[in-house]
Amino acid sequence: MAIDTVLDPPAATVAATGAAADKETNPAPAIIYPESDGKPIADNTRQFRYIVTIQGGLDALFKDDPNVFVAGDLLWYPVEGNNQLRVAPDVMVAFGRPKGDRGSYLQWREGNVAPQVVFEVLSPGNTPLEMARKLHFYERYGVEEYYVYDPDRGELAGWRRVGDNFEEITPIEGWVSPRLGVRFDLEGADLVLTRPDGRRFETFVELNERAEAERQRAEAERQRAEAERQRAERLAERLRALGVDPAEL
Repeated sequence: MAIDTVLDPPAATVAATGAAADKETNPAPAIIYPESDGKPIADNTRQFRYIVTIQGGLDALFKDDPNVFVAGDLLWYPVEGNNQLRVAPDVMVAFGRPKGDRGSYLQWREGNVAPQVVFEVLSPGNTPLEMARKLHFYERYGVEEYYVYDPDRGELAGWRRVGDNFEEITPIEGWVSPRLGVRFDLEGADLVLTRPDGRRFETFVELNERAEAERQRAEAERQRAEAERQRAERLAERLRALGVDPAEL
């Protein structure tokens, strides 16, 4: 009489089978890339004003190019799978990337295009060690132009990529960015950025004042034109009263 014998599978086989089943029923959790680092955009009103002015000015400069993305205080993750490797530049510009809203800049979802231009506006809370780390980060992960402005000290510095490394831009005053076409100057302690068309970057208050001045000039011109029209009508009426056809003059 034959006897069927059932042998226990090897322990390694059982472990592998169990691990595979565990992966199917308990897949590895997806990596979360937070959209906030819990830090404020700026530490004071002066720093915030410059950040907004630079970001808004660059956005306006490239408003007609659908493939230039400009952002302020947006977390940039350069490496997929590492949610600790990140930085939030005060302002960044990515050429070759479409405009649109984002919660963060995940480089591997952006055609692996690193922001080419980055700005940092310092506050009293920024330490030399922190800024050295940012310089190294931007150099390592592909930034082409990096600009740092300290509004309290009236100091401006910049670096550009030469090969794989950054080279400091000297002198920085009068420098014209190859990527942006923007000129950098200091007037006293104030940073002045000038567009290729000669217009300066302006705060919202300055933009509003200029728009209001333009509105007032347009209104004055309209009133002058209206006064001239009325004067011409009165003259025509007097001529007709004298039996003269104004159209024949």
